[in-house]
Parts: sequence; C-alpha cells; structure tokens
Amino acid sequence: MENTVYNGKFIKVTEFKHENHIWEKAYFPDSLVVIAVTDDQEIIFIEERRPHEENLVRLKMVTGHIDPGESALETANRELQEEAGFKAQKLTEILVNRSSGTINSNFHFILATGLEESKLPNPDGEDSIVSVKKIKMERVREMLRSGELSWNLSTLGLFKVLDFYKI
Repeated sequence: MENTVYNGKFIKVTEFKHENHIWEKAYFPDSLVVIAVTDDQEIIFIEERRPHEENLVRLKMVTGHIDPGESALETANRELQEEAGFKAQKLTEILVNRSSGTINSNFHFILATGLEESKLPNPDGEDSIVSVKKIKMERVREMLRSGELSWNLSTLGLFKVLDFYKI
C-alpha cells in the first residue's frame, strides 16, 4: 500500500514497502506542449519569466497542466490563447509520453494549426510572458543542432513536427 508523504499543488510523493525495500514514487499532473505552426511554417515560441528556475527567462513553446474536466485539446487551445495570444482552428494530438515507476506522468504533444489571434487573460500574470516569437522551422532545427534551443521532453514533439513538414 502506498502512503502519501507529500501532496503539493503539482507534485505528490508516495512511499511503499515491497519486501525489505522502500520505494518512492512521484506523481505529476497530466501536462502538454503545444507545437503551434503558422501558415508560413513558423513555430510559435514564448519567452517566459521563470523565477523558480536557473535561467530566469527561457524560450519555450506553450505548455501547461491539463485541468480536471478538460481534455488535452481544450487545454492546448486555452494555454495557447493565454500564453501566446493565438487560437487554433485545428488541434491534433501527435504523441503521448506515459511514464510510470519512480516518476509518473502523462505528457501530451499537440500540433496546432490554422492559427488566428485570440487572447485570454494569463492566470500567471501578463508580465510572465516577455515576448512571443515566430521562428521559421529551418531555424528551429539549426537552434536544436547548435544547442541554442535546449533539449527537453518537448523536443520530441518538435522533431515529429519537423519530420512531418520534411524540414
């Protein structure tokens, strides 16, 4: 039986004993990344203030946690409007990364196309977004190769989209 040893806003940690070992498990909420592509084959990135991270401002795609009662596609369109000021006419889930064991989470990769301007208030504060950038796909691939754009779980979705567009 798992015993909860910590239950925060975004992270839950449990322990359970199996034979003579104590196993720890961390649970994270279902989350997503939105790979938003313009008609000109640009990918939407945001520069976002991250006061709790090593780099105080980072370049990233739109991300977010899936709220209870909301689908991944609904969350993707909401987050895209809150963080970047765009709404997608077409949303496609291109991949789900499911991890279980010590780290437990589901991470959804959403391709957003047919973009139009549409802004919703950002619950993190409008000043958390420094800027919105449209970067040509060829340049994104160069940035990944050079290390100018950091590699993380979201990069899996970027590579799928770049391959889909044959970039």
